[in-house]
Amino acid sequence: MVRVAADLADREACFAVRKEVFVVEQQVPEDLEYDMYDAHDADVVHVLAVREDGVPLGAGRLLYGEASAAGTGGEPGVGSLGRLAVTRAARGHGVGVALVRGIEDAARARGLTAVDLHAQTHALGFYERLGYVAYGPEFPDAGIPHRAMRRSL
Repeated sequence: MVRVAADLADREACFAVRKEVFVVEQQVPEDLEYDMYDAHDADVVHVLAVREDGVPLGAGRLLYGEASAAGTGGEPGVGSLGRLAVTRAARGHGVGVALVRGIEDAARARGLTAVDLHAQTHALGFYERLGYVAYGPEFPDAGIPHRAMRRSL
């Protein structure tokens, strides 16, 4: 099940998934990951995937409006999908696709016409299958190569 994070417990579950994937698996320095809990985390739409028994499987977020302007070239109708993380045990079961579609639904509900994201280069194919198109050069983020991508809604 995928849902918009409804309360503090849901948000904490999102942060726990992000820590497991980014800090533990990908070895992003913990202080950098905590910096990722930036001012935007308070004002974004967090989306959470959970098992039937409530165990968190994945998370992501949507920045929109002023919060997303820096990452989307300042275009007001474009949101920014970010911090997409799926636990190792849940990969390959459609959780990532469900999270992306849930974030896109949240973007549509806010009147956005497109979604940008910064994909780790190993995940480009995943996002391409979902209709995202890469643009611009490769760039590092937390020491991991990324590319910008966009999908019209």
